[in-house]
Amino acid sequence: MPADSDDDPDDADLEELDLSDAEEAALHDLQLGIEHVHRAYGTLLEFHHQLGHAMDRMSDAEDALREAGHEEWADRLRDDHLPAGAISDQWTYELVEEFSTEFLEEVDEFEGSVREELADGIDHVTERRQKRALRERARRSDSGESPD
Repeated sequence: MPADSDDDPDDADLEELDLSDAEEAALHDLQLGIEHVHRAYGTLLEFHHQLGHAMDRMSDAEDALREAGHEEWADRLRDDHLPAGAISDQWTYELVEEFSTEFLEEVDEFEGSVREELADGIDHVTERRQKRALRERARRSDSGESPD
């Protein structure tokens, strides 16, 4: 059986929140947006790792071209493509670092400030309320009461 909602101190604080429906909706949309920003960051990390593996294989190709007697192709690969950045001469680790420090951290701090002011810092207010309502409905059903 899932833990009782009374076991979570944040759930108990929900009753004391003076949060309008519009504020709750805005906070929920902001938090969902933040979750998508984190997913985008994960995708950026995946891009960084995939490109790194690609560059390792291209380095192996340089060695193989050289071994096969194609010094000119190997030199071009070494000089023109392997040291090149992925986007505007930036390497992917630089993109990851910039995204993390100049966007992800700032947007996380912004969301935390909004959540602190609107919901006393309680995270996932909408989901907590939904959990509480579903558990109350299940308890009523278990006790023989009409669920709705």
